[in-house]
Amino acid sequence: MYIVNLLLPDFTLILLGVALRRLSNWSSDFWTGAEKLVYFLLFPALLFYSTARTPLRFDTSGKMLVVGLLALVGAIILTWLGKPWIKAAPMDYESGMQTSYRFNSYMALALAARLGGEEATGMMALLIGFGVPLCNLAAVHALAHKNGGLFKELARNPLLIATACGLLYSLLGLPMPEVAGAVLSRLGNAALALGLLLVGAGLHLTGVQRAKALSVYFLAVKLLALPTLAFLLGQYFQLAPAQLQIVVLFSALPTASSSYILAARMGGNGPLVAFLVSAGTMLSALTLPFWLWMLQH
Repeated sequence: MYIVNLLLPDFTLILLGVALRRLSNWSSDFWTGAEKLVYFLLFPALLFYSTARTPLRFDTSGKMLVVGLLALVGAIILTWLGKPWIKAAPMDYESGMQTSYRFNSYMALALAARLGGEEATGMMALLIGFGVPLCNLAAVHALAHKNGGLFKELARNPLLIATACGLLYSLLGLPMPEVAGAVLSRLGNAALALGLLLVGAGLHLTGVQRAKALSVYFLAVKLLALPTLAFLLGQYFQLAPAQLQIVVLFSALPTASSSYILAARMGGNGPLVAFLVSAGTMLSALTLPFWLWMLQH
């Protein structure tokens, strides 16, 4: 029941987003505007607030970051290793590769907050801050091996900017003014609720007709292989139980909703990626409880 109570509120918000998208007559412009609000304002505020208040102790959090990044690198390698063995159009395969290692940041911080409060949220924010550039580099490289605008795009990514500013704020040891903290906290709470509603609103379960083996492989890497790597690496590096729990949860998350946007923008198979995002989100309702149960035994 603890695991059910932990996950049920967030998946309820996702289902509410599904219902709102299908039952309301709100236009696509409304949903697009809401996504921009979360991506450019609310979620960066949450990332900055979480990292700015997290004391950076690389003697302890450094090992957790190493485990998280090594697990992501392992998943990236697995996507390339599967390419010669799975029959699929090159652009279909390269479009879907990113869904095996990118992660849903909204669910990450929402679950971390419920799991361990501010301390867990800060640890998850660190993993997000270092994981986003690695995953974006790998995803863009897969879709376009030569992309001159890659580093420019990363440099203006609001999630990276917010995390970098929060890390710098923490390193400088600056106090958080009470008014600023209250404003950022309220923006962060709005980001989590609205972000999960948008995850549900974006669910789309068509587009897999010609890529079934590819879909099974990518979903297995994301929901099974990646958290297994994180768990084994965490045991090897002897992470503290709280850190092991966060890094495995981070690795077991469904893929990022923005994977579809990247694939569509770079000429990939958008419908296939939309299916993988949606199927992974739904299947994670089964796999996330399993990993949380594993961590308690």
